[in-house]
Amino acid sequence: MKRTVEFTVNGDAYRLDIEPNRRLIDVLRDDLGLTGTKEGCSIGVCGACTVTVNGEMVSSCLMLAVNAQGAEIVTIEGLAQGDRLHPLQQAFIEYGGFQCGICTPGQIMAAKALLDHNPHPTREEVVEWMTGNLCRCTGYYKIIDSIMAVVEGKVARAQEATT
Repeated sequence: MKRTVEFTVNGDAYRLDIEPNRRLIDVLRDDLGLTGTKEGCSIGVCGACTVTVNGEMVSSCLMLAVNAQGAEIVTIEGLAQGDRLHPLQQAFIEYGGFQCGICTPGQIMAAKALLDHNPHPTREEVVEWMTGNLCRCTGYYKIIDSIMAVVEGKVARAQEATT
């Protein structure tokens, strides 16, 4: 029997009738059309499906959508402000922090969660935090470089110079 669930995704309120066994990733992708969140391993190990729920990182492939009742959810689509990318999104472009793109949304969401908790991490702290996000293309150096560019303010300065 379906249950009515209300939550906010990227600032938009939703009220959905969903089966209690549906995963959050499936509701985000299939019902809401937010396909930026990717499914990698389906067992919560790779980090590709990372979103934030009430400000905390969550593997959306493991979370039942009914458990998001009343929650504030942010996906990769919710980071940009209009046509202006979030600094992490811009850094991943400028510093080559993506390869095939499957892990990129989860990498960026995990990095944002880190910077929300610690705006000035060391490179070692970034490496440690990001160990839960796997990249099959082995692009870790450029991922870390992209995050560090934001930490060091290089992306913000580059954006200011072009506006």
